[in-house]
Amino acid sequence: MEFSPNSTFLYIVAIIVIAFVLVQSVYFLVRAYRQGKKLGMSTAKLRKTILSTAIFTVAPAVSILMGVVVLAKALGIPLPWIRLSVIGALTYELPAASAAANSFGIKELGELITDPKVYSAIAWVMTLGILPSIILPPILMKGIRGGMVKIKGKDPKWSDIFMTSLFLGMISAFLGVVFAHINEGLKGWIPFFVLLVSAAVMAICGLLIKKCNMKWLENYAIAISMLCAMTFAVFITPVIAG
Repeated sequence: MEFSPNSTFLYIVAIIVIAFVLVQSVYFLVRAYRQGKKLGMSTAKLRKTILSTAIFTVAPAVSILMGVVVLAKALGIPLPWIRLSVIGALTYELPAASAAANSFGIKELGELITDPKVYSAIAWVMTLGILPSIILPPILMKGIRGGMVKIKGKDPKWSDIFMTSLFLGMISAFLGVVFAHINEGLKGWIPFFVLLVSAAVMAICGLLIKKCNMKWLENYAIAISMLCAMTFAVFITPVIAG
């Protein structure tokens, strides 16, 4: 029997996981609502808060959906659905999956993976790699925060420079993926062109927020830049890659 990333069993597992997440979300929503009532908040204010929060989740939900679409081409729907619906992000999941696939000689995640060994290796890398983000914060966050408070107390300017450096270091790690294949000719520059489009759209959103006072755009800027960049990639890839 040939292995399929879109098998019924994997769909059942995905549905169970997503159902658990939804039940958990409803549970905390109900508890938060009841706690709000105990604090004396009006029903109208609570409903308005719930509605506004639900609306603002549309933007990240679109980003998650795009991530599932991108990864589904190689990994099927169940695994990306689970990973990106629980504690995943496309900025991590795609490089992790690509790194695992590369170790098996697969250069690009362009075709559906039907080899169970490759698929399981990718699933393990994607899952185990993200576990430290769950385990380490409760253990290390108190010490890290205490250190940051001390640095800020001694020299606020140096504290801002330090935090900016950490952020730029993280961005630099992802930039390595963008320039990884530039030696392959014009085709290798496609990720860079997509990056430029994404950055340009984000810059436009920033100008609209600052100059036109479109504060509501702050919650949608990332999703909009991602969608524009992905749309650009869809059109430019066949033109350049042939």
